[in-house]
Amino acid sequence: MANWSDPRSNAAAFASGADVRGAAYDAGLRSYMLAVYNYMTSGILLTGIVALGFAMSGMAAQIFVGGGILKWVITFAPLAFVFGMSFGQARMSTATLQAMFWGFAVSMGLSLSTIFLVYSDIAIAQAFFATAAGFAGLSLWGYTTKKDLSAFGTFLLMGLVGLMVASIINLFVQSGPMGLVISFVGVLLFAGLTAYDTQRTKSLYAQVAGTEHEGRVVIMSALNLYLDFINMFLFILRLFGSSRN
Repeated sequence: MANWSDPRSNAAAFASGADVRGAAYDAGLRSYMLAVYNYMTSGILLTGIVALGFAMSGMAAQIFVGGGILKWVITFAPLAFVFGMSFGQARMSTATLQAMFWGFAVSMGLSLSTIFLVYSDIAIAQAFFATAAGFAGLSLWGYTTKKDLSAFGTFLLMGLVGLMVASIINLFVQSGPMGLVISFVGVLLFAGLTAYDTQRTKSLYAQVAGTEHEGRVVIMSALNLYLDFINMFLFILRLFGSSRN
């Protein structure tokens, strides 16, 4: 006859319950991270298709070489989407954020179509695959490392601000060596941000799991990782890419 008061039985039941909750949490985390990466990779794929199609149609050369206000609208449209999503996410539904994410990916494709006018197809492909390999390794490390990367977040964001200021200055100075330094630092910064954003995305799951906010966090996390990938790709392309001319 079982002894209902045996503390070993209670301990075993507690352990079993903890194992079930732990397994459910792990399954939920995997599903959440998979959704983030699905959004990110789908957005990058959409951007690439739009960029290539816009360049091959001849419209990119016509608009960006010919000038006019449309050139600036296309150039700054992605930035408008990012600001709109970042500052309006709390008031937007998940469906609205989804629509804005796809709109951002399309606008980014139109803006990035200029790389097909400047760089050779081989250079673009090499930079893309180098970025994909580096991103995968850094993101995996950010996900699995036990080291808390939050302390690096402020440093990386400060470095990003400095990079933006230097880039604006170089628009007027047009210094080749300064441009190389900016590109090199840019690769390092977005490499660090890839690991940091991956860990941050993972840690956010504990706060939003099963809530109405989870869908919005998935999309915004995908946006952050998308930006890390695209910026790292562009800086690598500027460092090592060969011109069409």
